[in-house]
Amino acid sequence: MKYLFLSPRKVHFALFLMFSTTLFSQNDLLKFYIDCRCDKNFVRQEISYVDHVRDQAQANVQLFIYDITNGMGGRSYTLDFKGVGNLGSITKELTYDTSANMTSDVVRKGLVKKIAAGLLPYLLESGMGDRITYSVSTEETLDKKNEDDDPWNSWIFEINGQTNLHKESSRRSFDYVIGFETDRITEKWRIRTDLQVNQANSRFIRDDEEFTSRRERYFGYGSIVRSLSDHWSAGIFGGASYDTYTNLDLSMNITPAIEYNIFPYREVLKREIVFAYKIGFAYNDYIETTIFGEDMESRFQHSMDVQVRFRQPWGSVYSRIRASSFLEDFTKNRFQFYSSLSVRLIKGLSARLTSNFELIRDQVNLPAGSASLEDVLLQQKQIATDFQLRTGVGLSYTFGSAFNNIINTRL
Repeated sequence: MKYLFLSPRKVHFALFLMFSTTLFSQNDLLKFYIDCRCDKNFVRQEISYVDHVRDQAQANVQLFIYDITNGMGGRSYTLDFKGVGNLGSITKELTYDTSANMTSDVVRKGLVKKIAAGLLPYLLESGMGDRITYSVSTEETLDKKNEDDDPWNSWIFEINGQTNLHKESSRRSFDYVIGFETDRITEKWRIRTDLQVNQANSRFIRDDEEFTSRRERYFGYGSIVRSLSDHWSAGIFGGASYDTYTNLDLSMNITPAIEYNIFPYREVLKREIVFAYKIGFAYNDYIETTIFGEDMESRFQHSMDVQVRFRQPWGSVYSRIRASSFLEDFTKNRFQFYSSLSVRLIKGLSARLTSNFELIRDQVNLPAGSASLEDVLLQQKQIATDFQLRTGVGLSYTFGSAFNNIINTRL
């Protein structure tokens, strides 16, 4: 017996579906395909009155779930149901919001209830429609509060920390990170701050010679962004940092920015093409004199970002291009390109591609002189480079039984 709870306005509808799958042949059940970043095993276990298929071409009900971080520190899910064949006229979209204090079990149970609610119209139109039993409850929801009663006024706070220890006969490393973040998101405003302390100690022994290093990084960043319309936003970013790896004794910057999204922001879960331009001022005080003979300097810099993201039934694509330079010297610049692509090619066959490429011409912070062996072995300081490249390619092909609702987690 499965229970489904809906709550339109002040009335709770408790709908439960009583199915014994052993009474029906396999062809009587809905063939259901789901694409999501969720616990699919739990979904199959809890919603056992449909056939879960692994190929969307074999399904007569398809569900694509898109998710994104929300203002409560959790995630907002959009459930996009699509019927196929005789059920092609039925489409449905539901939303489900989680908060930071919800456990993963609470999240997955809530998501399953939403999935069951979305399947109901398809069940009513299928051969199982006359086998559905439901009841209506008029109990009030007492624990759901209006946003006006929020004592935190939409602010989210997070304290985090992590430590790592790695030891071998000739190598030892220890590091820790402590951070504090705040976030406030409303329809019009997005306010963020991020503070972090990071230290890393390393030791390496080679031919009875010992090399040690200590890397430290402290930084604080903040931003305020205002929504101007369905397509435009404007904001200001600022921060300060100390970083021994990048030769910065003190770095401060302030950068206004403006952004335009070709599609309305409400469609961001499925698609977006965004252009962002930033122009600002930076002050750097260096630990060691740089390769340009500077102990401290002030610079104006600007950048243009273009981001493209699509999440569709055929797969997903994300690309970002960023070009930046100093205003007083365009020869000192950087170009970055990142892309990830996942595409369903044919039945059972999917392709994945990731790439990250950077052309680097703006390392004005590098200390003068050549890098020591200790710096190279322990990655204690940033080393000069003209480019960085990382790529990855993958294929996956799945074949075999298309119908298997059994959950078995044994060894």
